[in-house]
Amino acid sequence: MRKWTVNCPPIWRIEMSAIGIGIFLLAIVLNAAANILMKASAVNRGEGWQDQILNPFMIAGLASFGLAFLAYRQVLLKGIPLSIAYPIMTTAGFIIVLAASHFVFHEKLDWQQWTGIALLVGGIWLIAGKM
Repeated sequence: MRKWTVNCPPIWRIEMSAIGIGIFLLAIVLNAAANILMKASAVNRGEGWQDQILNPFMIAGLASFGLAFLAYRQVLLKGIPLSIAYPIMTTAGFIIVLAASHFVFHEKLDWQQWTGIALLVGGIWLIAGKM
């Protein structure tokens, strides 16, 4: 099985299999999906508190948060330093949520937000190195 090495100081050298990278990507997508589903539950809310608690978007969002937590824990168990994993996870999730806000919920993004996305992508590249 092919392994990738995160480009970081030798003491933190990490080898990740394709499965490890897949779990990391899954954690990122599940975390972003949870936030998007929470927004969908707010847009499609019911009248009473029971309708809001039993909202399928809310339930799916909570499940997504839980699964993202478990997947992210697996990534950390693989030995990825928190100082690398957390910035990648949050930044990539932020980019996914911004894109969904624009394309799914039709929120307007201005040039500053698009520029911020470009800078975030550059930041992920700098933090992650060759993964």
